[in-house]
Amino acid sequence: MTRFNVNAARAQRLEAVGSDWEFELDDEVFTLPREFPRSTAKRLSEVDDNDIDGLLAVLLGDDQFERFNKHNVTVQDVAALLEAYGSETGLSLGEG
Repeated sequence: MTRFNVNAARAQRLEAVGSDWEFELDDEVFTLPREFPRSTAKRLSEVDDNDIDGLLAVLLGDDQFERFNKHNVTVQDVAALLEAYGSETGLSLGEG
């Protein structure tokens, strides 16, 4: 009987698509994780569905979130960003 190897499956997934998902805003590049640990998932679950900044702060981390905040971004921009992120990574976020 063959055992499922979680580490090998993860390595194969990440090799196929890379570990980070990138987006550009005003010629600046940001990265979001394609996969994250359960501890991050728990932190995300504790963020209110309407707390856009809380969600972005967890996903981007402190340094990127600080850079992101320097840009004039609308709620619609964030919605489009999260939609693209979810579509390309299979992760569904901020959808109450």
